[in-house]
Amino acid sequence: MEVTLCGASWYEQKYYFNPAFDKLPDAVKDELQILCVEYTEDVGGVLTIDFKEDRRPHFTVRSMEGDQRFDEIGSELKIKELQREKEQLMEKLTLFYRLVVLGEPMEKASEGIELQTGMETDTDEVQ
Repeated sequence: MEVTLCGASWYEQKYYFNPAFDKLPDAVKDELQILCVEYTEDVGGVLTIDFKEDRRPHFTVRSMEGDQRFDEIGSELKIKELQREKEQLMEKLTLFYRLVVLGEPMEKASEGIELQTGMETDTDEVQ
């Protein structure tokens, strides 16, 4: 089963957000909208973020046949960049999807997810 989280279309100049994810913090919703809209403004086409069978978010790109504006090479580069830069966001979205949308218990939902807490630990020994 595939579930679309959000997406943007250069063709329709629209952004879509799935109401099943309304409990996400506003800052995350804003970040997702900016990410999708900027992508389509840069390379054209349609970008969606979809949860697939593996219960993880994936960037899905589509373009209309014969679209001269769509930059296929730029699209591939931009997706690789987003995967790198937004890795922590994608991990958090995975956890949210598994816990809140699918209702999985925490132990199962967090399997295979490495979240950074933002807390640094000092490994120096006390003298």
